[in-house]
Amino acid sequence: MRNRAFGSVELSARRAVLIIATVTTLVTVLAGILMRYVDERDFTSVGQGLWWAVQTVTTVGYGDDVPTTVGGRFLAALVMLTGIGFISVVTASVTAGFVEAARRRMGRMSEQATLAKLDELVEQLDRIEKRLQQPPRP
Repeated sequence: MRNRAFGSVELSARRAVLIIATVTTLVTVLAGILMRYVDERDFTSVGQGLWWAVQTVTTVGYGDDVPTTVGGRFLAALVMLTGIGFISVVTASVTAGFVEAARRRMGRMSEQATLAKLDELVEQLDRIEKRLQQPPRP
């Protein structure tokens, strides 16, 4: 089953991580710059806004810089949700990779078991055939 997004481009776990990482980076940088203008009293420079955005999106949030205006808090909520989404997608992607690898291993193991059973059956048929070809005993 294929997941489709953005027209005919296949959406894989790797592509999903790339998309969410790009969106997260854009939201972080834009929010860091905007915070300087949305909450000028608490964020006196763009650098301070960018540092706050990185702290917030990574869920570290030291608490050194905290927005106090409604606009600043709204922007903070957006950055927090983006960070949570990024961590969730990365975690899901890694988990999906582990599950797929385990599924492949299990598939190979059952395939090997089936082949071994078929080999055993072929040997049994060969023995039966040889017995049938022997002349009858008096």
